[in-house]
Amino acid sequence: MALGATLPTTVPAVRDGYPALLADTLHMLRTEKELRRSVLFQVTVFGGFSAAWTAVALLVTRPRYDMGTQAVGVLTLVGAGSTFLAPSAGKWVDRYGADRVNLWRVAAGLATAGVLVGGSLGGVAGIVALAAGLLLIDVAVQCGQVANQARIFALRPEIHSRLNTCYITCSFLGASAGSLLGTRAYTLFGWWAVCALIAIAVAAAVVTHLVGGGRLPMTGAGAKDAIEPAPTIPSR
Repeated sequence: MALGATLPTTVPAVRDGYPALLADTLHMLRTEKELRRSVLFQVTVFGGFSAAWTAVALLVTRPRYDMGTQAVGVLTLVGAGSTFLAPSAGKWVDRYGADRVNLWRVAAGLATAGVLVGGSLGGVAGIVALAAGLLLIDVAVQCGQVANQARIFALRPEIHSRLNTCYITCSFLGASAGSLLGTRAYTLFGWWAVCALIAIAVAAAVVTHLVGGGRLPMTGAGAKDAIEPAPTIPSR
């Protein structure tokens, strides 16, 4: 009651009911091309990220490493370093544009798959490969988060909240699918299948983008207006 009495009164930009706003969010996914591109790039890489982190918990607790869940917790500390790149990612987006930053992070995602294969070695070498690969894919996800939200926030200001709702919802649906597929891949075929899944998921972003009429950026034209870096996604 105290807050209600002291906070300023604001007038909502739209008067539509909640169901109508949800329906409009789905409509935006069909009509806003830049939103679809952002969703595509993030869903695929975030799905690979989630597959990696879900399956690595299975890998390090199995006989090859025979470590406890505490080891997984220690590995997550490695990914925390990626959060420090968010401000730099914002500057890269301003200078080079969201598409180029996304393609850089796709390259990082593909490299991740190759590095993580070393996790099958076991021992110290395997742990080092896992730490390096997980850090690399964390960096890819963080940079993509900044680039993709910069793209959608450059659209109509009056629909920012709905654009972001659609983007974030799709991103975590992709992460959920990645966790499921990563678990299945590891259970059925082993760690190498998880690495292959990551590579396929990341490559799918570029393939689908090109098939849908997109082009690889050839110039370094950046955004016209500086955009603040978006909130980072916590590492697992």
